[in-house]
Amino acid sequence: MTHPHAIAAKNLFKVFGRAPQTAVDKLRAGASRDQLDDAGTAAVIDASFDVRPGEIFVIMGLSGSGKSTIIRMLNGLHDVTAGTVEVQGDPLTGVSPSRLRTLRRERIAMVFQHFALLPHRTVAANVAYPLEIRGVSKAERLAKAEEILALVGLEGWGDKLPSALSGGMKQRVGIARALAADTDILLMDEAFSALDPLIRREMQEQLLELQRTLQKTIVFITHDLNEAMLLGDRIAVMRDGRIVQIGTPEDILTDPANDYVEQFVQDVDRARVLTAANVMERPRPRVDASAGPRTALRQMRDAYMSAVYVTDRDRKPLGIITDRDAVKLVRAGESSLLGRLQPIPHSVREDEVLMNLFVPAIESPLPLAVLDAEGRLTGVIPRVTLLAALGPGPTATEEITVLPQPVSSAEIDAVLADEAAASGIEGVR
Repeated sequence: MTHPHAIAAKNLFKVFGRAPQTAVDKLRAGASRDQLDDAGTAAVIDASFDVRPGEIFVIMGLSGSGKSTIIRMLNGLHDVTAGTVEVQGDPLTGVSPSRLRTLRRERIAMVFQHFALLPHRTVAANVAYPLEIRGVSKAERLAKAEEILALVGLEGWGDKLPSALSGGMKQRVGIARALAADTDILLMDEAFSALDPLIRREMQEQLLELQRTLQKTIVFITHDLNEAMLLGDRIAVMRDGRIVQIGTPEDILTDPANDYVEQFVQDVDRARVLTAANVMERPRPRVDASAGPRTALRQMRDAYMSAVYVTDRDRKPLGIITDRDAVKLVRAGESSLLGRLQPIPHSVREDEVLMNLFVPAIESPLPLAVLDAEGRLTGVIPRVTLLAALGPGPTATEEITVLPQPVSSAEIDAVLADEAAASGIEGVR
């Protein structure tokens, strides 16, 4: 049975200095970092969090915030001054050195910022090193290394030395070595921060692609907010040794816990973080296919819309109907909308990031349709809503298709009244 928490950290403290326990007592009593005098230096203060199986949990903060110290406590590289760490329900703190080595070997792999490759070993031998420690035969471990190198895009490079590789390739080797250990948990400490921006972005995207396939549990340390927002399923923001907020990227961006987090996220690229589901509105311009053209006309008149979405009973969109086509149906005595439906020009999924919505929103004659995983219409995004979420968007330099101004309310009322009179009824229901 899978444990509900891959990692559980509770009330972690890490103090460097001559009297760490005295420093912890002072911190628990309300002292700040600066009030510890010569008892020690507090790197981490009362940090608690859980990491779920299969998620990318990002710990981020500026230099000196304590994020790298935390990740070293998660695999026992730093002793914990106070608090506990559990890995898949088993204690990692307070265990014997042999037990700690077993937990590291079987459950936790580490990817370092500066690659930490063995320069005298080939790429394949570097990747196979965790298997060598376990006593796996040379032929088997090298075959496994070549398999994993192909997975990270380095097929054919196994016989090269690290000195022949670029920075991005070396980091791929570091990731491949961690994957070769075949542990459920990967700890990545500023793994991409030493890379050039373009290579860094490529590595971020490759990590996400690998995660879709392998579903590892990843704890990722970074000082880069955009990187945290791109990679993290959840993010813990640290300041001065303390965790000040834990939440999804959307939580952090739209509901910062305090002024520090708000200031921290003010320059984030919102278009890469917010999704259609975050900004969509109730799908007001919508009519059921069974309602008929008269109901559609009244809805368009009341909303001053020139068209509405038409859905089936399960709210799955069938097309759009314009007011002019609805008028023609009423005058022809038709009771169904289906003969005049036009295809929906664009629709997007709920999880689509906003940066991909500009062109569909510009080209859509109606507020952009948002569909859930089952293809049901769950919301719409008017252009003004998209612009309000992101600020000024790109300008269009080509002709775009838009519907004409809505038929006037007076004309619609006249059509409905004429049709009612012809039917010998007092009004249209």
